[in-house]
Amino acid sequence: MTPRRPRRRGRLLAGAAALAVVLAGGATWTVAAGDSPPEVHRQDRMAEMPADDGEPVAIDTSYFTAGDPGTRRPAVLLGHGFGGSKDDLRAQAETLARDGYAVLTWSARGFGASGGRVGLNDPEREVADVSRLIDWLAEQPEVLLDAEGDPRVGMSGASYGGAIALLAAGHDDRVDAVAPRITYWNLADALFPDGVFKKLWAGIFFTTGEGCANFSPELCAMYERVAVNGAPDEEATALLTARSPAAVADRIDVPALIVQGQHDSLFPLDHADAMATAIEANGAPVAVDWTWSGHDGGISEDHRIEERVTRWFDRYLKDDPAADTGPAFRVTRISGIDTTNGDTLLRGAEAAAYPGLAGDPRKIGLTGSAQDIANPAGGTPPSISAVPGLGSLSGLSTLGMGLALDFPGQFASFDSAPLAETVRVTGSPALRLHIASDAPEAVLFLKVYDVSPDGSSQSLPAQLVTPVRVTGTDGEGTTAELPLPAIDYPFEAGHRMRLVVSTTDLGYASPPEPATHTVTLADDDAALTVPTAPQATQLPASLPWWTWALPVAAAALAALLLLTGRHRPTRRTPAPDPQDPQDPRARSTGTAPVPAQDPGPHGGPPADPAVPLHITGLTKRYAGSVDRYAVRDLGFSVERGQVLGLLGPNGAGKTTTLRMLMGLITPDAGEIRVFGQRITPGAPVLSRVGAFVEGAGFLPHLSGRANLELYWRATGRPAADAHLDEALEIAGLGDALARAVRTYSQGMRQRLAIAQAMLGLPDLLILDEPTNGLDPPQIREMREVMIRYAAQGRTVIVSSHLLAEVEQTCTHLVVMDRGRLLQAGPVAEIAGTGDTLLATLARPVPDELIERIAGLPGVTAVRRAPTDDEGLLIQLAGTTPADLLPELVRLEVPVAAIAPHRRLEDAFLTLIGGAA
Repeated sequence: MTPRRPRRRGRLLAGAAALAVVLAGGATWTVAAGDSPPEVHRQDRMAEMPADDGEPVAIDTSYFTAGDPGTRRPAVLLGHGFGGSKDDLRAQAETLARDGYAVLTWSARGFGASGGRVGLNDPEREVADVSRLIDWLAEQPEVLLDAEGDPRVGMSGASYGGAIALLAAGHDDRVDAVAPRITYWNLADALFPDGVFKKLWAGIFFTTGEGCANFSPELCAMYERVAVNGAPDEEATALLTARSPAAVADRIDVPALIVQGQHDSLFPLDHADAMATAIEANGAPVAVDWTWSGHDGGISEDHRIEERVTRWFDRYLKDDPAADTGPAFRVTRISGIDTTNGDTLLRGAEAAAYPGLAGDPRKIGLTGSAQDIANPAGGTPPSISAVPGLGSLSGLSTLGMGLALDFPGQFASFDSAPLAETVRVTGSPALRLHIASDAPEAVLFLKVYDVSPDGSSQSLPAQLVTPVRVTGTDGEGTTAELPLPAIDYPFEAGHRMRLVVSTTDLGYASPPEPATHTVTLADDDAALTVPTAPQATQLPASLPWWTWALPVAAAALAALLLLTGRHRPTRRTPAPDPQDPQDPRARSTGTAPVPAQDPGPHGGPPADPAVPLHITGLTKRYAGSVDRYAVRDLGFSVERGQVLGLLGPNGAGKTTTLRMLMGLITPDAGEIRVFGQRITPGAPVLSRVGAFVEGAGFLPHLSGRANLELYWRATGRPAADAHLDEALEIAGLGDALARAVRTYSQGMRQRLAIAQAMLGLPDLLILDEPTNGLDPPQIREMREVMIRYAAQGRTVIVSSHLLAEVEQTCTHLVVMDRGRLLQAGPVAEIAGTGDTLLATLARPVPDELIERIAGLPGVTAVRRAPTDDEGLLIQLAGTTPADLLPELVRLEVPVAAIAPHRRLEDAFLTLIGGAA
């Protein structure tokens, strides 16, 4: 024993050193976290402004500072959004104050506690108010001055507040830098794009709150005149243009960080493009950031954007050359779904120069003959794309579930061929159309759908549509180059682009007179010009906490193992399977096959060679425990042609079950039979099973096809048995198989891994979280892959946290919790019927309105959800959500979102709640 003592001592010293490293790191983090931010001081005051309609106007302001009051610092003015007030900006103001700025917020005229009427950033009212606020800042002892009466000042704000920042920069030379967010360049272009009245958004502006009476008289009269006529006049266009940053485009020459939302039917991306073009032409630095959210909803990036605004001001107000202002162009994209909670994951792509909306153009050919489309009398029924106030519908569109509707006879469509490779459109597509009509002009709505490979579904990117007014259409007609919505969207390989030209849209006013238009592709080799931005490179995913926590945990574990020096018990060899003729241990005993055991308490029929999977009494304890179970007494069967969803919260035992099913770990009790044969490590029947459980590794320099061929050769099975082409066709990878895997997106790698699992066309396919890391179009593709695979008489078992995907994909479910079976059966039995919608409301509604909804055709019942905040549960019979939505809008129901009432989610939560 003597020679072993030094070794033991060395192990103890190594373990102690490892623990010391861990503890030292922890102590460092604790000290760093102990720094406290400086206290923020706030001063509230009412600032008196010149008279409005004969009465002085008081503006409610707040002034924020922190740190040494004797230190001069730049100032920042923050403007609020339409309908908001200074209170919305307090958190951002306090953060900027701690970062060394003097921050002033205010409620604009007509909002919050301020007096006056809304003038939509009238230069003689709201913009003049800002100049007087700058005068006041120049008198504050904490504020840095460039000259007497000239403070160093920047401005930022969202929507209404973003426009006032731009307008102030054009009207007051003392503004030194701006960071406008999701705002407009020309309000006339926003509310009257190409002379088409955006009636729903305009109605929200002018009729909510105190209504039109809260606006200055000239604005109220303008809105009522345009709303009655259904189209703007020259006076209305001139009035809104004069109150827009575009009116002072040649005078905005300060550094500008322009943030615009991709999901924004109010102020689309072309407004940001116009800002960038004009300000850059004036010689000022410009950066453009396309975020995932906008006025139509989406996923907030406020924290990231506010940090970038601070760095922008650090560079151009504090003159800090080391401040990282970010790239000239950044666009946010979906990188996948967090399978632990269903959240959408975002990732940025960057470029050293802003590509504009034309980008790097490429041509996508379209086909289709001349088509006659009707403008219905009164412009009804209208098509549906973006609906103001229903922002979550745009969010659903990013997941392939958005609501878009076009009525037959009112639209023309032209399709591309299936795309040979993924085409990411970044910018505004365009094409030439010939329009002939029995009317002198045509109001049309253009959009591009993403159509699935089999044509069974289509989705509208960001729910956006472009209205156009084409004149000179009578007689021989006219040919025009027409724009489409500016987007950043990947059209996947195998999908098609579908151009739709409609005569109506719910958000806009169409001519009330009936008319018939003939729409034709203008050229024989007609093509859609789509902009791309290949120079925008995707950023790596941000590092989650576990990227640094795991190494620390590993070090602690290593130290623990070194200190304890415990040995693992020897694994026992499993007993032979008397029913498996290929098990040599069974043959050596001379034992003849015997009937299958009786099924367990939750099992189905006895073991049968025709049954893909039969589990009986499956039990697995945690290592070193006699009474804690990962899986306990589990039993169920799966038949051919089924897509079985394995559901359960974290710790339910799903992955443990799948690992036992693959023979990777051995159960403590019970058995698993696949096609009648018991599963043991290396069981021959596993050759009939394909699995994607732990993820797949590929050689990056080889093509996708070469990786799959190499993998199959390693199995030692004949090449003809691989059925490579069939597996690839089901996976839908297309021509991408010829490219090196290092060029693949995360979604394509995932699909390649699924194709690898399908090699040999196994009779039983097992997928653990197959949609992890996929973006929404790829999730939809994966759903179709699983359904197609099972439809050929095979069986698919999928484990997932995404209940909505499970509900759309699976035919049967097994619900587990804490290792036990809670329920098994068809989805319809567990989830219930899907004839109920959940309408989330912006505010509670009276009982009288609920009764009116209940009286709509095809509505059988309406009841309040558990709380008013959750809205209404609407039961349908004989109608669809697409038909119901216009009726709810007509009844002025304040709908914030509408979606199927997820019975599966309810059933799942009830089951696991009841098992608690």
